[in-house]
Amino acid sequence: MDALPRPAGAERVVVMTMGALHEGHATLVRAARQAAGPDGQVVVTVFVNPLQFGEAADLDRYPRTLDADLATAAAAGADAVFAPGVDEVYPGGEPQVRITAGPMGERLEGASRPGHFDGMLTVVAKLLHLTRPDEALYGQKDAQQLALIRRMVRDLNFPVRITGVPTVRDADGLALSSRNRFLSPQERHTALALSHALFAARDRLAAQQALHERALATAPGSGADRAAGLNRLGEARAAADAQA
Repeated sequence: MDALPRPAGAERVVVMTMGALHEGHATLVRAARQAAGPDGQVVVTVFVNPLQFGEAADLDRYPRTLDADLATAAAAGADAVFAPGVDEVYPGGEPQVRITAGPMGERLEGASRPGHFDGMLTVVAKLLHLTRPDEALYGQKDAQQLALIRRMVRDLNFPVRITGVPTVRDADGLALSSRNRFLSPQERHTALALSHALFAARDRLAAQQALHERALATAPGSGADRAAGLNRLGEARAAADAQA
């Protein structure tokens, strides 16, 4: 990446991907373009990282669409695409020294994918060194990944700002992912249960907060009146729960 000159004072913003770019990636690139400004640089990396795949079959079937990726990145405002081969990123084979995700990497998704987050952080660290950005953007869809990258940057004093970008979803609510193409109609229907549950929880919390504020606003200061107002709140909440 040193071959890409950077004007004095210009910001460089990087978006890291494993390719098979979709509208979610394009949204990240457009956000990077805005963050970098007209005089800054937006670099998109495309690298399918073998260290974060548990099974060789999963690695082999991961979609690789570099020509389409170049067009998508350019249309979204990227100045350069860095798409190194495995031999360039790991010239001596698998690295003997790696970044470890620590306790955070053993929870949630990490509990069922041992070593996944170690491999992810190792390649992110290498790509940050290779691209030398002022800021790096990642999707909030991979919340655990984003949290781990932020922790690594803080713990190891990387001179880069890490910014999360909101998840982009299809019309039915499923978060965009390069692997969605592998889902059968039934699997896609099942996958929607998570987003539906999250949206339902969000709406229920918002409704409860609104009811609480309304009850407090209508209940005068006396103990009896306040108790009556809170009773009305309880009845309204029960009705909201029944509707949900």
